[in-house]
Parts: sequence; structure tokens; C-alpha cells
Amino acid sequence: MNSSMQEKLIIALDVPTFAAARELVDRLGSAAKIYKVGSQLFTACGPAVVRHLLAAGKDVFLDLKFHDIPNTVASAVTAVAGLSQKVFKAEKEPAAWGRLLLCTLHIAGGKDMMRFAVEAAAKEARRISVPRPYLVGITALTSDAKTENLSAVVLEKASLAKAAGLDGAVASVQEAALLRKEFGKDFIIVTPGIRPSGAAIGDQKRVATPAEAVKNGSDYLVVGRPIVEAEDPVAALCAILREMDAA
Repeated sequence: MNSSMQEKLIIALDVPTFAAARELVDRLGSAAKIYKVGSQLFTACGPAVVRHLLAAGKDVFLDLKFHDIPNTVASAVTAVAGLSQKVFKAEKEPAAWGRLLLCTLHIAGGKDMMRFAVEAAAKEARRISVPRPYLVGITALTSDAKTENLSAVVLEKASLAKAAGLDGAVASVQEAALLRKEFGKDFIIVTPGIRPSGAAIGDQKRVATPAEAVKNGSDYLVVGRPIVEAEDPVAALCAILREMDAA
């Protein structure tokens, strides 16, 4: 299995309970390195599920899409950075604890909101001596229909994110190549809406295959239902990694 592709693939834990999340993580084992915790699971379980993943040696993409006044978002991001701090001893100490790797906020919240968030994350990470989570901005949801000027809108929002100090943006594969060309290799691009060849697209409108995402310059590919709902999640994950590696 190509370990470099594992470092690019994020498994979306879009499940309703802690038990379901733990079962999937245990089943995937060493085949998966990074997991996304979104609003459904975080609302149901809170920080406990994040700490469980970190203690299991997994990295976490916390996808809560913060959008509020600057001070409120700064406080929320401070709490996010604090999740990386060890507060309990795992039953079996991993060789390396995981990292709170990524966190999302809406670019529509404005430059001050984003700037406050960046400063707050850096300050808290320094205070507790943990790596700062990368902050990435939401440009447009992949469930949004593609419009004539969507690429221009995504580019404008990503430009605002970069100017405010964010590390990157969340965008569909259709815009990933544009962002990579505009902002270079150090701008993080997270791509949801990934569907393996032949998979149903569900409620997503702007989807792409794993190979297309890699070719278009995505740093991280987020995959949920094609793995979570598969009869054999491990086989489904490995098939996606092969598609990525072939690109």
C-alpha cells in the first residue's frame, strides 16, 4: 500500500454514533491515517471522538465550518488547537499520538474573522506546545450546482483566505487546478465530493474520481459514503488508494 497516498486520503466519519465511528476505525486499522469529524458526529459525541482518534494515532480533520463574529470564531479555534493536548492516557499508548491536522471555517465570515482565527490557533498551539492545526476556508459546497461564474467566485474567496493568513481552501476538483496554478504548491487544497469510478454521486453535484483529484493538484481527498457504506470498507479504501496511485 502506498503510504504517500494514505497521507492524502481523509475518511469522512459521517456516522451517527461514537460506537459506529469506533467500529469503522477499528475495521480500517492501519489502512487509514486521517479521519474527518463533521457536524453530525461532533454534535453527537463532542470532543471525545476527536480525542479517541488522536489517542489511536490518527490525524483529524475537524470540519465544523465556523462562521461567526471574529472573537467567537477565535475562541472556537483556540479550543480546537487545545484538542491536540493529551488529557488522558490511552489504554495502549500509540507509537505517536495523532495530530489535529485541519479545521474549516467559512471564508464568507470575512477577513477579520479569518485573521483572528489564525492568530488564536497559533497562540494556543505555542502555549501548549502542539503543532498548529491548518486552517482552511470553505469556498463553495460541492452540493452547489456549477454556475457560469463559479470558478471566479471560488478564486476570489480563496484569494481572501490567503490574504487573511489561512493555509488553504476547500474546493471541488473542478477548481483545484485553478487554485494550484494561482497560489502554488504551499497552498493547501482539500477536495470533498470524491467518488471512485462507477460510484453513485448521491446529493453531490460537482464530483470527481480520486485520479482526477490527484491530477488536478488536490492535497487531501475526502471520501465518505463510498467507504463508510461499502460492504467491505477495507477493500473499498484500498481500491481508492490504487486509483490515486495510478494518477
